[in-house]
Amino acid sequence: MVRASVVCISHGGGPLPVIGGPGHRDIIHSLKNRVPKILKIGTPEAPRGIVCVTAHWSEHQPTISSASHHDLYYDYGGLPSEAYSLKYNAMGSPAIAGDVKNVLAEEGFTPILNRKRGWDHGVFIPLMLINPAADIPIIQLSILASEDPAEHLRMGRALSKLRDSNIAILGSGFASIHNNSKMVPLIISDTRAPAKLIKSASEWNSALTAAVTKGRRQDREKALEGWRDFIHSYEMHPPGAADHFMPLLVCAGAAKDGAAGMYKDDFLGVDIWTYYWSDVHV
Repeated sequence: MVRASVVCISHGGGPLPVIGGPGHRDIIHSLKNRVPKILKIGTPEAPRGIVCVTAHWSEHQPTISSASHHDLYYDYGGLPSEAYSLKYNAMGSPAIAGDVKNVLAEEGFTPILNRKRGWDHGVFIPLMLINPAADIPIIQLSILASEDPAEHLRMGRALSKLRDSNIAILGSGFASIHNNSKMVPLIISDTRAPAKLIKSASEWNSALTAAVTKGRRQDREKALEGWRDFIHSYEMHPPGAADHFMPLLVCAGAAKDGAAGMYKDDFLGVDIWTYYWSDVHV
């Protein structure tokens, strides 16, 4: 029996991992090389579908892309024209979307199927690098506008039921840091982060890693429910703007018992961590 993998990636800034942008070299390398191995893409155990939990879609109830085809939603602005002509032609899957709805309903949610919303850049940008063949169906799943950690962990517990039918869970956010006021100026100027920010991010990442890597899901979830008490949490994810942290909570809930694998990328001098649960290690 194949149990599909869970991985929470950092998807980079807008379309920059695909069209080229400062600071993204490590992230691009990992999306092209590490993540496909974790997901077993290109092997006989490749997932028959990928549920992508995107930081760029917040709803009051879990909302699921459910058409057999979804256009791309270029949810960014002020970029070169090539950013608005990108294509990713993977299929959706109404059947798997129905399975996602069912397992979420079993956990007490009121999930909604959405046939119209396009796949946002939290989905198509990383997947263009992870699986350029576009031969695995994608189901886009929203996070919750509440940013309630317990609810996101519960979403993950629901999704964990799909893994034994070889449906992979991909969280797409930026768990290590998503503070636009600090990072966007660095991207624009292609400048290394100041030493103070690098130190704060390192201390935050240490606290986060200690929680995420707890082997028992119950212990992991208890620790992550209190993530706002971790050192520098409000600097890494400002109040009311923790959308890019929520996919990690869903993944941590989907992971069942077992130690997480992890790797780091450099992003303008800041360590960016990816956490995953798979029998393949990179």
